[in-house]
Amino acid sequence: MGFGDVSDGGGRGQASRGHVLLLAADAAVRRGRVLVAPGANVAVLAMVPADVLLGCGSPADTVCLEGMRDPNTVLARLRAAVAATGPLFVYVSGRLTADRRGRRLFVALAGTTAGSVRYTSLPWEWLVGELRSRTGGVTTVVVDLVADKEAWPLVGESGTLPGLAELAAVQVFGVVCGPDVPAGDGGVSGYTRQWIDQLRRAPVRPSDVEVHVLAAGSAGLAPGTLVVPSARELEMRRVPAPVPLHPRREPGPVAAVKAGEAEEDPRARLHALALEGRHGEADALARAWERGVVERWGRASAEAVRCAEIRADLARMAGDFVSATRLWLYAGRARLEWQGADTAEVCDAAAGALYCWTQVKDRAGALEAGPELVGLLRTLPLPDPGHLRLAERRLETLRTPDRTAALNP
Repeated sequence: MGFGDVSDGGGRGQASRGHVLLLAADAAVRRGRVLVAPGANVAVLAMVPADVLLGCGSPADTVCLEGMRDPNTVLARLRAAVAATGPLFVYVSGRLTADRRGRRLFVALAGTTAGSVRYTSLPWEWLVGELRSRTGGVTTVVVDLVADKEAWPLVGESGTLPGLAELAAVQVFGVVCGPDVPAGDGGVSGYTRQWIDQLRRAPVRPSDVEVHVLAAGSAGLAPGTLVVPSARELEMRRVPAPVPLHPRREPGPVAAVKAGEAEEDPRARLHALALEGRHGEADALARAWERGVVERWGRASAEAVRCAEIRADLARMAGDFVSATRLWLYAGRARLEWQGADTAEVCDAAAGALYCWTQVKDRAGALEAGPELVGLLRTLPLPDPGHLRLAERRLETLRTPDRTAALNP
């Protein structure tokens, strides 16, 4: 079923309108277990305001397509989106398949079988062709796909999705998992969830490159997942400064971010380095960036706390769970002072601290951070009370000398 939400134009001309097109294609399923649930992905992404997805304040039309069975209907919607004169955001999630005889890639639509691919799926070349004809504003395409056993060899041959090199004026980001990816719980996939979280948590709207790298680095992607663009490709890019979009106003010591004051942001480079295993370089760059932020905004600013959160994630990626725990705890306490216990950012910081703490194998390091973590968890309305019980049990085990072998209950 397709449905649209047309936002209020606010009296502005049609020429400035943007467009958001969200396509939930066919789910990828293996032995009855869901590998990607495109309907869940689109449902959550549709809750993000269109101006946030587009990265600008222009009025926009949002169209969500789910359960579509006719590729020509999808093509018509795609053409309407491409014709928009304002910015365009296209999201595609689902199963990537192939025509065995023609060796062409398709985005499988609802009800597609191995024998009906050419009739019930959207040819990948149609998507690329329509985007190639785009003459309007800024264009961003995000894909969260699982390739089936027919499509995966074709993806592996080129190491990317075909036709992307032809889209010079289009930014394409995303992930393509292989057919052997571990099954999920039927909910929102990690990459899409992290994309949304990065947009929600940042004090100013990050660039799409930054959102992609942060999402890919935090999504827990399975080994072998195709990431577009890759870390190596990102190394060749210059990352633009983030454009302030509706800066978050927080009470207390948080410094306001003014338009034009944002300097070049190294987050995309940081996570590209970490993804390549260059953790020392990433940490050194992050510390240098943090010093500059503290000098400019102050230690208690939202910008400085965000730096600590990024360093925490880098430490996690490097396997330094002690440092990651400490940094997440610092961020959680700092945010708690001005945001309140029921905000998502505080709970996210606490969840990050808890996860990293459970990975600490050193008893002394775990004991040092444990009491502060338990104290923080006790102040929050946790969505899962079991998290507090887990932390309390582990701390009790650590404090009992003859039970220290059970570090991970």
